[in-house]
Amino acid sequence: MQERLQFYIDGKWVDPVTPKTLDVINPATEEPFARISMGSKADVDKAVAAARKAFETWSRTTKEERIALLQKVMAVYQTKYDAIAKAISEEMGAPMWLSKAAQAATGLGHLAETVKILSNYDFAETRGTTTIVKEPVGVCGLITPWNWPINQIVCKVAPALAAGCTVVLKPSEVAPMNAMLFADVLHEAGIPAGVFNLVNGDGPSVGEALSSHPGIDMMSFTGSTRAGIAVAKAAADTVKRVAQELGGKSANIVLDDADLTKAVSGGVMQMMTNSGQSCNAPSRMFVPKAKNDQAIAIAKATVEKVKVTDPAAADAGPGSIGPVVSEVQYNKIQALIQKGIDEGATLVAGGVGRPEGFNRGYYVKPTVFANVTNDMTIAREEIFGPVLCMLTYNTEEDAIAMANDTVYGLSGYVQSGDIEHARKVASRIRSGNVHINGAGGDFASPFGGYKQSGNGREWGDYGFEEFLETKAILGFTPKAA
Repeated sequence: MQERLQFYIDGKWVDPVTPKTLDVINPATEEPFARISMGSKADVDKAVAAARKAFETWSRTTKEERIALLQKVMAVYQTKYDAIAKAISEEMGAPMWLSKAAQAATGLGHLAETVKILSNYDFAETRGTTTIVKEPVGVCGLITPWNWPINQIVCKVAPALAAGCTVVLKPSEVAPMNAMLFADVLHEAGIPAGVFNLVNGDGPSVGEALSSHPGIDMMSFTGSTRAGIAVAKAAADTVKRVAQELGGKSANIVLDDADLTKAVSGGVMQMMTNSGQSCNAPSRMFVPKAKNDQAIAIAKATVEKVKVTDPAAADAGPGSIGPVVSEVQYNKIQALIQKGIDEGATLVAGGVGRPEGFNRGYYVKPTVFANVTNDMTIAREEIFGPVLCMLTYNTEEDAIAMANDTVYGLSGYVQSGDIEHARKVASRIRSGNVHINGAGGDFASPFGGYKQSGNGREWGDYGFEEFLETKAILGFTPKAA
């Protein structure tokens, strides 16, 4: 049993004000493998005080000094890469292939992109006699989720530090061990005391204390829309900036001119990746009604090849999936699969219960529903598991209308054999991202959503600028006599 019972505050590991512990559960075994402490408002107060003190000096460092630190962080991160990947696999169930190739890799990707942005960023520009400067927003409270944990931590921490902000991080209490390792990375890299602080805990205790704290200038939150609303409400009284990346129910429109086999099989595999636990997963696939039977056959053949495996197994290779993260998530997904059956969707593959060969662990059968209508529960609610909904459309206009008929707007997908056709449809999808023909992520591009999928952006220079304030200094350059 690993024990990480301290918080990282003001440059050192310290005991919680009030001792209270939580077991961290391995979802593959349903057994605890680690134990952390759960913080309180008193711990948050200590962390915020440290961050506010550190802001006075960190905000005045040069960008060269901040670049040097981030480069050192990258070097130390690489020495702990395997440990971070292993922690992620143990705490949230990603197979080691995915944890190494994608989960842990995103941390390095965001660090490298942040160094690149900072190296080329101009914090001041002159317009006539006025100079406009960009300054750090202040002390930032960061709340991150369990599904892509180090990705969400680094895509907030790196740009915040690069902008000259100081931070207090509350990682998910479900998957906290990677965050503790990242704190070790920052400490070893020589981050000044108080610039980065970490307090473990849950939303009602630490999350709310951060969001409502008068010493926090900005909240950056990633998680469910329900929790995001709570953060925004708690932050409102102090009128702090709030940036949110929330839920999604992304549409994947397979156009009539697409390569059907490639589009459908690719969409199925992307949906199953990370056991479906991605906020931007292509969870609603729209196919032409005339090709529905063919699309169903392709989806069935594809999903039946998805291997459910113990994340630590030697044969857990690319394409395999592990368990979902927790009993809470498992029960929610099972209830929604049953809801899909009850509401009349066609169960193509999968269904309720564990896959064959598993009698423990939060494993979910890779599931595909066909003949789903956009008013069904499984088409409206974010399932956050390996469950694909296939819907049909008569006309392209119908497909676009149904794609946009959702409270969410995080991502979208378009498949077409004609790039111009794909671009036209992509331009009409109301979401923060649209992927054409299976295009992957891009660390330099903005990530975030429309509607109830959030506000603000992460990743790239758009994410960096979320942590900056804009100041106009009028008369900075006197008029010529």
